Amino acid sequence: MKELTRRDEFSLAGAALRGAPWKTAAISGMAGAAASYGLGVILPGPANLDWALTLGVALFTLVATVGAVARPNVSDRVTRQARLWSLRHPWRFALYPGIGAAVLMYPVNLIVDRDGMFASAFDSLWSGAIVYVIAGLLTTMMRGKARQ
Repeated sequence: MKELTRRDEFSLAGAALRGAPWKTAAISGMAGAAASYGLGVILPGPANLDWALTLGVALFTLVATVGAVARPNVSDRVTRQARLWSLRHPWRFALYPGIGAAVLMYPVNLIVDRDGMFASAFDSLWSGAIVYVIAGLLTTMMRGKARQ
């Protein structure tokens, strides 16, 4: 069996994510961010907009990731094959949503939190690593669907 290159893996992960429920993911991310900031306003202590937006990005990414692989047999043949690959290789697949989350969180940390370039990159990488682990664990738990 031929070993896949990083470029092939990136293409497969992108094809699997093509069928993600983006509208649901966006609504979940916005609702999570609004709830987090709203609780910060209501409860004692300062409301943290940076934390709320980062949580929203993480929720957006995780909902899109799980939704992309939740129904592996629904969609066209290419997307179906990419989703089955993602379920068979959950940690390789989770790398790409983790990177995507880190990229989306960088401007939030840079602009809203007003960290410097390097502090924002460090915070974004850590947040992306957390999303990677959670996405990998969730995708691993869904592996049984790859056998159906």
